[in-house]
Amino acid sequence: MQVELKVPALPESVTEGTLGDWHKKIGDTVAVDENVVDLETDKVVLEIVAASAGVIESIAFESGDTVKDGDILAIINTAAVVSAAVEEQPETGEKSVPAKASPAVRKMLNENDLASSDIEPGGKKGAILKDDIEKHLQQQASTTGSSAAAVFTPTTSEVPGSTGRNDRRVPMSRMRTKIAERLKQAQNTAAMLTTFNEVNLKPMMDARAKYKDAFEKTHGVKLGMMSFFTKASVEALKRFPAVNASIDGEDIVYHDYFDIGIAVSSNRGLVVPVLRDADQLGYADIETSIRSMGERAQSGKLSIEELTGGTFSITNGGIFGSMLSTPILNPPQSAILGMHSIQQRAVVIDGEIVARPMMYLALTYDHRIVDGKEAVQFLVTIKNILEDPARLLLGI
Repeated sequence: MQVELKVPALPESVTEGTLGDWHKKIGDTVAVDENVVDLETDKVVLEIVAASAGVIESIAFESGDTVKDGDILAIINTAAVVSAAVEEQPETGEKSVPAKASPAVRKMLNENDLASSDIEPGGKKGAILKDDIEKHLQQQASTTGSSAAAVFTPTTSEVPGSTGRNDRRVPMSRMRTKIAERLKQAQNTAAMLTTFNEVNLKPMMDARAKYKDAFEKTHGVKLGMMSFFTKASVEALKRFPAVNASIDGEDIVYHDYFDIGIAVSSNRGLVVPVLRDADQLGYADIETSIRSMGERAQSGKLSIEELTGGTFSITNGGIFGSMLSTPILNPPQSAILGMHSIQQRAVVIDGEIVARPMMYLALTYDHRIVDGKEAVQFLVTIKNILEDPARLLLGI
């Protein structure tokens, strides 16, 4: 019986994807739910797994090809009997390639007349990756002075007496391309303006220090800052609905729910998974969800649904040392809150100069829908709540 391996159904916001590395080749056996090939979309990298066990009979697309919803990627023969004997490779004049190499890797090895033994593998279980070949070609070019591959072609700058001035051209990933498009879209369509304030975080940090041990013992998760900022943002959004709204054509769409996007850094770029119905989540729920999303962002396990939607976003450049910034909107949202690094600064309290842990806050908003007065009051609301967390309990 032949079973088709297809591109899975994609959400409406994702129309196509780019095939990543094939983890199987023609003739390889696959088990049920075993990852056969990766699919890179605008948002995440998906693993396309086998629905049935069998043998890969044919492959219709190569790594780097663009595919759409429902495209047949490969055929799995579930009735094939796999011989335990290893067939000898015919003398084709080509150097040997690893049995488990992806089509892209095999192509690069053959194009550059390389054997698998020439390459130091960097993948799991000794697998050779495209990056391993590029690294080998770079080293080869630097020692022999030859420009090597079609994929990596160093170009020496024409500067007299200069050495080691090479350029490396790498295609943008689909995700990076989409990020560029969305950021430019925000600049071109929204009337973005940023307002700033600063917040004294000592009351919040004192509360964390007082309750962190009991909180972790009770809930099994550490009490971080993001739950405080998320809770404060939700309260501010309730008071200023325009900040939680979006523009659709000539209409303003007011959302009566609070889906908060939390910007998370990953190896592939910045992603913004969404906390659904954040107003209904407790501090422990928020901390658990953010921790889980951060771990899955690093491993590429976030689903498309988790990265879709959102009515408001929070980004924390402070974890990278940013003191002040003007974050860019995440369309079609009308505002984004920027957090920054915490620094001990001299401030005047009750007529005395004292040192306090201070943070600059930035709110970038779409001036087409949010007035300056609303934006300033929104940010002041967050500041007041963070400087006196008990306000949330009293609703003031």
